[in-house]
Amino acid sequence: MTTAAAHDTGLTGHLSDPAFWARPPAAREAVFAELRRRDRPAFFTELKLPFIRRGAGYHALVRHADVVEASRTPEVFSSEPCSNSIADLPGYLSRYFGSMINMDDPRHARLRRIVSRAFTPRMLARTETGLRASARRIVDDLIARGPGRGHGSGDFVTDVAARLPVQVICDMMGIPEADRAMVYDRTNIILGIGDPEYSGGREFARTGITRTGVLYGLAAGLTAGYELNHMAMRLARRRRRAPADDLVSALATANVDGESLTDQEIGSFFILLVVAGNETTRNAMAHGLRLLTGAPGQRELLLADFDGRIAGAVEEIVRMATPVIQFRRTLTRDHEMNGNRYRAGDKVLLFYNSANRDETVFERPDRFDILRSPNPHVGFGGPGPHFCLGANLARREITVMFRELFERVPEIRATGEPDRLYSNFINGIKHLPFTY
Repeated sequence: MTTAAAHDTGLTGHLSDPAFWARPPAAREAVFAELRRRDRPAFFTELKLPFIRRGAGYHALVRHADVVEASRTPEVFSSEPCSNSIADLPGYLSRYFGSMINMDDPRHARLRRIVSRAFTPRMLARTETGLRASARRIVDDLIARGPGRGHGSGDFVTDVAARLPVQVICDMMGIPEADRAMVYDRTNIILGIGDPEYSGGREFARTGITRTGVLYGLAAGLTAGYELNHMAMRLARRRRRAPADDLVSALATANVDGESLTDQEIGSFFILLVVAGNETTRNAMAHGLRLLTGAPGQRELLLADFDGRIAGAVEEIVRMATPVIQFRRTLTRDHEMNGNRYRAGDKVLLFYNSANRDETVFERPDRFDILRSPNPHVGFGGPGPHFCLGANLARREITVMFRELFERVPEIRATGEPDRLYSNFINGIKHLPFTY
C-alpha cells in the first residue's frame, strides 16, 4: 500500500504549467502515458493566480480504473465546493458557474430530477425535426457560399460545427433569434479564459498570467456569465407569466414532488447547458472531420455503411477527442483506492483524456478505429450521478450533421492543421480549414 502524497514528479512536463498546454497534443499525450506507467498518481502543485487563493495541489488520476471508480464514488470524491476549476472559485464566480456540476446529493439529485425532463426520449424526439432542419440549412448555406460546381472551402468550426449546437440549444430553450449570436460569443469567452482570442482582449494576450492579465480574463468571464444568467432569468420570469412550448417554460413551471427551480437556478443551468452543449459537441464535430480526413480507410468504412457504423464512429470520435479534458473532485474523508491512500481534503483531477488512452483498457489506443468494440470511453464523464445529461442529444447532433454533410458534400475534408484552444479544461478547436 502506498500513500498518494506530494512528491517530485520528475516529468518532462508539469500539468500546472500553462506552457504544458501549449505543447502539441502528441507531446502532451506522451507525458500522460508516462504518468499512467507510474505506480501511484503524481502530485502537482497549483499555479499561483492573482486574486484567487492558492491550494495545496492535486493528485492527477490518469488511469481508466481510477477515473471510473472515483466517478462511481461521489460520497467520497465530492464535486463540492468546485468541480470545474482546480482552484476554489470565489463566490462572485461560482454564483454563475456553479450549477449542478458543483453539487453533491441531495441538492444535485433535486436539480437533476427537474432538468432531466428536458432530455427524456419524448423530448429528444420532439427535437429531432428541428435538428435535421438546422443541419440542412447549414449545408444549404455552405453550398450557396461556394463558387459553384460543387466546390467550396472555409472554416469548418465557424461555418458548420459551431452553428448546429447553439441553434439546437437555443431552439430548445426558446432563446430569440436576435440573442443567439450573443449566446455563442459569451460561451466562447467563458471556456476561452486564458486564450487571447476570446478572453481579456489585447491586454490578456499581451501580459498573460499577470495580475493585470488575469484581472482582464476574470472580468471578461464574469461579464459573460452575468449576461447569460440574467438573459435566462428574464426569460424565465416571462415564461412563468405566459408559458410557451420550450424548455425554459418547462423548467420555470416545473413541479416535481413539490419542487421547482428558482430564477437563479434556471440561469445557472442555462449557462451549463449552452456552454457544455455548445462547446463540447462542436469540438467533437471538428475533431471528427479531422480524424476522418487523416484516416481515409476509416472514412471509407463509414461511408460504405453509414447507418450501420455511425454510432460506433461517434463513440470513437468522442473517445479520441475527449472534449472535456478534466474535472476536479475533493476527498470528503480518508480513502483507499487501487492501492493508494488519499486524505480528507485532498484534491484529485480526473483526466478523461488520459483514461481514454489507457493501454490496459484500449488496444492500440492512439489508433482511430470506428469499429472498436467494446469502447468503454469516459468522454461524457465517468459512470455515476455526473454522467453527461446531454450525451444522447450530443450523439444525435453529431450523427445528423455528418449524415447531412456526407450525403450532400461527400468529398468534404480538413485541409490544414487546426487552430487549437489554449486550455487545460477543453480540448477545443477554434478554427479548422476545409474544402469540399
